[in-house]
Amino acid sequence: MLDRNMMEKTSLPLPLYRASQVRELDRIAISEMSIPGICLMERAGCAAFNLLKSYWPHAQRIAVLCGTGNNGGDGYVLARLAYLAGYDVTVLQIGEITKLKGDAQTAYNMMTQVGLTTQVFAEKKLSIVDVIVDGLFGTGLDREVSGKWREVIEAMNRCNCPKLSIDIPSGLHADTGTVLGVAVQADATMTFIGLKQGLLTGTGPDYCGEVFFDDLQVPSSIYQSVKHTATRLDDNELLKITLKKRLRTAHKGAFGHVLIIGGESGMSGAVRLAAEAAARIGAGLVSVATRSSHAALINLTRPEIMSHGVDTAEQLKPLLDKATVVAIGPGLGQSIWSRAMLEAVKQLPKPIVVDADALNLLAKTPFRFPNSILTPHPGEAARLLEKPITNIQADRFAAVRALQIRFGGVCVLKGAGTLVVESEGQVSLCTAGNPGMACGGMGDLLTGVIAGLVAQGISPLKATKLGVCLHARAGDRAAQDGERGLLASDLLPFIRYYANPEL
Repeated sequence: MLDRNMMEKTSLPLPLYRASQVRELDRIAISEMSIPGICLMERAGCAAFNLLKSYWPHAQRIAVLCGTGNNGGDGYVLARLAYLAGYDVTVLQIGEITKLKGDAQTAYNMMTQVGLTTQVFAEKKLSIVDVIVDGLFGTGLDREVSGKWREVIEAMNRCNCPKLSIDIPSGLHADTGTVLGVAVQADATMTFIGLKQGLLTGTGPDYCGEVFFDDLQVPSSIYQSVKHTATRLDDNELLKITLKKRLRTAHKGAFGHVLIIGGESGMSGAVRLAAEAAARIGAGLVSVATRSSHAALINLTRPEIMSHGVDTAEQLKPLLDKATVVAIGPGLGQSIWSRAMLEAVKQLPKPIVVDADALNLLAKTPFRFPNSILTPHPGEAARLLEKPITNIQADRFAAVRALQIRFGGVCVLKGAGTLVVESEGQVSLCTAGNPGMACGGMGDLLTGVIAGLVAQGISPLKATKLGVCLHARAGDRAAQDGERGLLASDLLPFIRYYANPEL
């Protein structure tokens, strides 16, 4: 088997497209570049077959499930190539053959000409194969899967053998990454021409497995004709641009002063984590404004943090004056004290990172921060937009844009495939991170990382993009010993490591 570490998302292109945009790219390739549609179908089936051979080198028996559209046509090509290569191939037809047309009909005819025919679907036929190939639906699906199609997908998912989806797991919405009733749970997905944004966020990552891409040799010029709607974040490029090696004459004043506000009674750990993350990412100075009852305890294990007991907005003012950037929310709570702290920073003409309970308070009394970076998870986003969380997750791209329009500044929507957007700019998507990061304190770290980057003179948008990437990358590095049981504090050594790209 190929080294899967070498086959990760690093080879994926950066531009992300909606299904309609990919169809337009496909149209341009066929109509304006005079590439026959059957030629593109042949290339797609070949690319998927090559992935199957590399990914499951010991597989001998495969079942290819084909629908009646072009996705099924790709499946016919794969089946024909596998059959000619000596594989034991079963082609299971879903939908009437009489509905085939165009290139799919041609691919079907080419398959039958080599002696391979389709069979009627039966679940028991899936139990005797090494790999199942999903060629049921393509990117055009926009309605809930039902009837026979649903039964087939559910049967596929009950099988323990691995599954390869062609272009997109059948039943997954290409634009949003939501499941249309039911979807194939693939182990690998080979997608073509344009990378679909829904593969990488929402529930997409759970259904796609590892995602691979082939441009089908279309001319690069066609991509100039269709503007993509989102971009996959390239943290290596961001590092080159934003984090430079420090001068020998550097001093702490050159790298900003972060003030973290939070830590209501019983939640001092949150503000402590955010503060150390800011320090580890390279902020020159880090202060904490927290409850007087535990202020002295904050810096017992990290004396570099300056911890201040603050009980009133008046006491907070001198700390605000000294700060380069303010972060509010980690462990803030929703008490009278919490509301007073938020009110004190409401019109502050400095960058403000807003997280956790500061977001929950903002949802109760909405207003626009002048220089904000909002970092909600889906539950907080639902409260901010006054919608059910299911609506947020149903279209995360629309949700993050709605947050930015309503509250201004830079907005982050955390989760699998974290999204970042500012004003009318493109949405950026981070593909790093892992389920081990689903634990308390991870968001507090991200708040500190972003604030620490802003303190060093990086623009709020670039600091947010880079912060999201470095935080996720540190999480992946910390999870090498296992995702389960990962703690937020486990990321701190790696946050420092990734803050020094010259190493």
